[in-house]
Amino acid sequence: MEMNYISPKSKLGNNVQIGRFAVIEDDVVIGENCIIGHNVIIHKGTVMGNNVRVDDNAVIGKEPMRSVNSIFKDNKKFEPCQINDECLIGAGVIVYIGSKIGNKTLVADLAVIREDVSIGERTIIGKGATIENFCTVGSNCKIQTNVYLTAYSEVEDYVFIAPCVVTSNDNYAARSKERFGKFKGVTVKKGGRIGAGAVVLPGKTIHEDGFAAAGSLVTRDVEKAKIVAGVPAKIFNDVPQEQLLENQ
Repeated sequence: MEMNYISPKSKLGNNVQIGRFAVIEDDVVIGENCIIGHNVIIHKGTVMGNNVRVDDNAVIGKEPMRSVNSIFKDNKKFEPCQINDECLIGAGVIVYIGSKIGNKTLVADLAVIREDVSIGERTIIGKGATIENFCTVGSNCKIQTNVYLTAYSEVEDYVFIAPCVVTSNDNYAARSKERFGKFKGVTVKKGGRIGAGAVVLPGKTIHEDGFAAAGSLVTRDVEKAKIVAGVPAKIFNDVPQEQLLENQ
């Protein structure tokens, strides 16, 4: 009994290892020395670099679904999903079509990367984290376990986001037609940090080296190299010199 489906229209490099019950659809390109786990589904057109590992039950290149009352009404044609060299994709991960993941990035088990997301190089996306659609995440970032990064957010390089941080993009909480066209995610500038369990409200910016402490409710922008804490978050102190990104 045939245990895999590998489209004759796909292209696999040398020394690719494929587990049982994998599905590789038309026009998929997989580079050399890749490891594809059991029950992995790689959707049409996905491009994968060299030395990539995809663990069991991952789904790569998934098309988005729209409910009848979704705010997204377009039938957009997405670019193929692209996973670059030496990436590690954990078990049960879902990476949607239109997403691009840079070299040597790790996406840990059960994380979800939505459509039209760009992630830089050497970044870590932690277990169970969700990066919603139309987000940009830079290089050398650490997005830890169960982080929720809302749609339309921008995270620059060397950002640290601790476990269970929640961000939001709708000041109207799904009420009022006025909200349409006003969705705004969060922005975390280079070297910004967010502590465990913090909540960041729509449209707020954490500037370079700014730090929102654990449990903070961020209702205002966080100034450069300042620590904020509390509910609502207020300036607590300056970031110590030895913790500034330029001193690492």
